[in-house]
This record gives sequence, structure tokens and C-alpha cells, in this order.
Amino acid sequence: MTIRILSIDGGGIRGILPGEILVALENKLKVESGNSDARIGDFFDLIAGTSTGAILGAAYICPNKEGRPKFTAQEAVDIYLQEGGKVFDTGIWPYLDKWRYLRGEKYSTYELEKVLKKYFGNTKLSKLLKPSCFISYDIRKREQIIFRQHCATVRNEDFLVRDLLRGSTAAPTYFEPARIYSLPPLNKKYILVDGGMVASDPALCAYSEAIKFSGVGGIKDMIIVSLGTGKQLRSYKYKEVKDWGIFNWARPSIDIALSGGAQMTHYYLKQISTTVENTKYYRIQPNLYDANPTLDDASPKNLKKLKKSGEKNAKHHDQLLDEIARTLVNTQGSHQYKQR
Repeated sequence: MTIRILSIDGGGIRGILPGEILVALENKLKVESGNSDARIGDFFDLIAGTSTGAILGAAYICPNKEGRPKFTAQEAVDIYLQEGGKVFDTGIWPYLDKWRYLRGEKYSTYELEKVLKKYFGNTKLSKLLKPSCFISYDIRKREQIIFRQHCATVRNEDFLVRDLLRGSTAAPTYFEPARIYSLPPLNKKYILVDGGMVASDPALCAYSEAIKFSGVGGIKDMIIVSLGTGKQLRSYKYKEVKDWGIFNWARPSIDIALSGGAQMTHYYLKQISTTVENTKYYRIQPNLYDANPTLDDASPKNLKKLKKSGEKNAKHHDQLLDEIARTLVNTQGSHQYKQR
């Protein structure tokens, strides 16, 4: 038995890139399985995501009234294309951005929370269709928080999906921290910031969670499909940064943490993969092409560029996506959680 894992990095509006790749994969899964109603969530047994990856991941396994995935892969991307400009809107005073940075976060959380409520409503973590591994970080307890559908089910550790997504996407300097509460009968409170601060690529977290499932002894029993949100590393010169203070380091620190964490996770999983033959660890880091690499450029122009870049990446990885689709369809998944 094999557990099939989908992991999606953090990256703000650049979530469009892996989203478009998954649109292409879903179309291939429909052909390969012979099921025109096939969904991404049908072919994975564990979904992991950080920040924007958590939003996408939750969309793929959010149930409709019939108990099927509520959103197609295209509909998940459309959330970004239709709502991104509202979420990342500085208002009518863009020239005051620097003052905004000094006195508070760049963006109001009002639109983000409105969007999350619109698409996820009152869906509970326990009601998601598959086990999950959505990452956030509690700044009061100073520990990572992993929202797991399988634990919500067997331990009654439940949350509203929209609340946990708000916590996973609370990127410092962009959005204020999220204060969220568990659902009754538990009485837990978390003060959360973006999961990218500790795991911008959640694939290693997913690996650690997957070995808790029955019949899974290691990476030999896993198929891991890990998607990045585009890599365009900026080089910082010594003369440029040597006299930087807190203000100047704020955004570059986040950039380095997000990209550096993902690089290390990929390194670790590649090393783990070498311990056995014929492992199925797929890592796709999309090319941004001419799209703006910033996490929050949701201008109409850049949204079009991100969509086009995502489609180009899907074409570039067409043969690999064919292989992934065949592997997923022809592999029987296992997702029985061993209570601990």
C-alpha cells in the first residue's frame, strides 16, 4: 500500500503557478482514469500546504453537499484570479506604503477574511475529504501548529477551515497575526503567523506525518508530488546590506526565510530518496518567466502574467505530469491513521 502526498509551498499570489500546473494534472487524471468528473483530491491521500499552498490544498478537499470535492482545479485558481486584487489592495493611498510599514501591516485582513468565508464558509477541518497537514506558527507558544484533518476526526481537535487558513496566511508585515479558537468541546486559542516562517515547503512535514499511517514504513511507501510557487532568488551584495537596519531587513528576511527553507526541504527529501531505489518524489519548482516575483503583486497585468507562466510551466513539464498522472491512477492509496 502506498500513501500519495500532495505538497504545495507558500508564496502569496504566486499560488497561481502551482494552481495552473494542477489544472493540467487534473485534466490528465480525467483522461488516465476515464472519469470526466475526476478531481485532484481523488488521487491523493494526504494534502499538505503552507500559506497560499494551504488555501489551494484545502480547496481540493473541501466537500460539497454530495460529499465530493467542491472545487475543480480551475475553480481553485480562479479564486486567486478573481479575488487576488481585492486581498492585496493597499487602497487609494499607495504613496503612503512606507508609512504603513512603520505603523502596521501593509494590508487589511478584512478582504482576506471575507474571501476565505466566501469560499470555505463554515466547513470544519474534520469534514475535509482527506487527511491534511496545513502549517502555521504560534508566536505565543513559540511552536509550529499543524492542522490535521485526521486528528480533528479521531481526537475531536476541530477548527473552522477559514480560521486555520487565516492563520497559515498571516505573513508578517503583510497581514496582522491571526487569533483563532478551536471549536467546542475544546477550548484552544492560537496566535498565528504564516507557516512559511517555519516551513515554506511543507513536504518534509508531510513526510513526517505520513509515516504515522498504517502500511507506511518510509519513503519507499510514498508518492510525493511537491510544488513550489516560483523561484527567482535575489542576490544581496555585502556593500548593499552591511548597514541595513531593522526596517530595511524586514522584507528581505522573509524572502530569504521562504526561499531558503524550501531549498533545505528539497535537499533533505532528495537525500532521503537516495536511501531506496525507485522512489517517487517529484519536485516541480515553476519558472516565473516575466511575472513579478513579489508575493503580493495582484495587479491585473501581473495576474495575467502569472496565469500565462503557470500554463507555460504545465507545458514544459507535460511529460512529467503524464508520468505523475499514470502513477497516481495506477497506485492504490492508503490513508488509515494510526492513533497516538
